[in-house]
Amino acid sequence: MNALIVEDEDLSVRRLKKIIGEVAPALHIAGVTDSIEQTVEWVLENRRTGEADPDLIFLDIELSDGQSFEIFNRIEVSSAIIFTTSYDEYALQAFRHNSIDYLLKPVHRDDLQRALQKYDKMKGKPEADHSLAGIRQLLEDFKKASSVEYRQRFLVKQGQKMLSIEVGEIAYFFTDDRYSFFMTDSNQKMLVDYTLDELAESLDPARFFRINRGMMVTHRSVEKIDPYFGNRLSLTLRPAHNKEVLVSREKVSDFKIWMGK
Repeated sequence: MNALIVEDEDLSVRRLKKIIGEVAPALHIAGVTDSIEQTVEWVLENRRTGEADPDLIFLDIELSDGQSFEIFNRIEVSSAIIFTTSYDEYALQAFRHNSIDYLLKPVHRDDLQRALQKYDKMKGKPEADHSLAGIRQLLEDFKKASSVEYRQRFLVKQGQKMLSIEVGEIAYFFTDDRYSFFMTDSNQKMLVDYTLDELAESLDPARFFRINRGMMVTHRSVEKIDPYFGNRLSLTLRPAHNKEVLVSREKVSDFKIWMGK
């Protein structure tokens, strides 16, 4: 079985190749391309030389010359597609309702194994829609899902009056004794009538990261990061928080990537 990797980040290519070698050593990487143009040329040249299309394409969405969906407007693609993406969970809703699978970057071993197992089960089945129509439908779903509007402000009570606080003024959210609060950059603690799960669904994930079950932080609120036992991280926040702030073990990898964006 042959695969094509379409990815414009060298680190992501190396990581994907490494994990494929561990999880599916029989899967041959027939080529690597890094743009829409190069991918189209690779496929057409492959066909001119009499080679079959790859069985599988690992396809990054955002490439140096545009979104990879454009490839399907320029050539017919018969290969099965596994998208690789850095998009947030809202946009990924589009993929969950489509037979095409996705991998959230950075790609993890278990996720790749799951995607390949799904591919094996779907091979030859009519519901495995990798046609141009299927891709276009996915693109429409993707656009709808990724156009979500994130919350811009909160109305909170302070004494006998109500205040409208812009999201940009909030340093972090946290829970305390079953209640949710946020701390502003000016060190004001405000009660909000939402759970952290509800907040995570309504706030821009590019701005806020949920480091554990009880806290969401912004980039600017993280003053210091220290290693902590159990493969966790300890954070010093600004304004200071009155309790220990830890990044849970399962969040550490994604947190490091988010902090670097």
